[in-house]
Amino acid sequence: MAYSYKTSVTFGLVYIPVTLTAAAKPKDVSFNLLEKSTGKRVRNKRVADGTDREVKQADTVKGYEYEKGRYVVFDESDFEKIKTKNDRTINVEAFVRLSDIDPVYFEKSYYVTPAGGERAFALLCESLEKTKRVGIAKTVLGSKENLVALRMSGGKMLLSTLYFADEITAPPSVSIAASKSANKQERDLAVKLIEAMSAPFDPHAYRNEYNEKVLAAVEDKIAGKQIVSPAEKQDSEKSADSLLDALIASIKGAENHATV
Repeated sequence: MAYSYKTSVTFGLVYIPVTLTAAAKPKDVSFNLLEKSTGKRVRNKRVADGTDREVKQADTVKGYEYEKGRYVVFDESDFEKIKTKNDRTINVEAFVRLSDIDPVYFEKSYYVTPAGGERAFALLCESLEKTKRVGIAKTVLGSKENLVALRMSGGKMLLSTLYFADEITAPPSVSIAASKSANKQERDLAVKLIEAMSAPFDPHAYRNEYNEKVLAAVEDKIAGKQIVSPAEKQDSEKSADSLLDALIASIKGAENHATV
């Protein structure tokens, strides 16, 4: 989906034109591929099978392979033709509790702003906050149908795309029977450790420190310096001899950290 997208929200007979704007943008450090021996940049070229002829993006269409080597061709107008009015609209089908949605279903989030119908938009925002509900809908964005959730966060409306149930993979078969052998004291201490480490979630408290180290290494390379591995901190305490010792020491460390 594009960074910005115009659509509309309906619930019941209420219609609200809206604009969706991407709520997050990755800040990964980008690298180009170079030929090791020459330092020249390696570029990917679109070429037609069996030729060296480069094909421009404007000269491409999408093809569905229905048999080996045989395709039916779709261009953007074909995708638009098969969309119904309902496909182009975020038509809320149900309102659910946010806690009913497992976080594994969340994919991407977009800010929702009104492009008209401001009173109806404000009413929907207020109602979602008052009822603490999330609107569930389906809509086609681009050429893909999406399951979406309309929700309030910090006084702003967000649309989050969700994975469909058949897109969620089955979890690995892992036995947790070993945890049943933990005794009551260990279980009580584990709960105490979680409580000692509990805090409100503050996203500003976390930095992408590895990205910062990569960028610092880039600056060192530009300056002609060699990258040197940092000295690893030595643990002041030896590792715990048992699960019980580890829990007790961890609680002590968490409580000491909280008082600093």
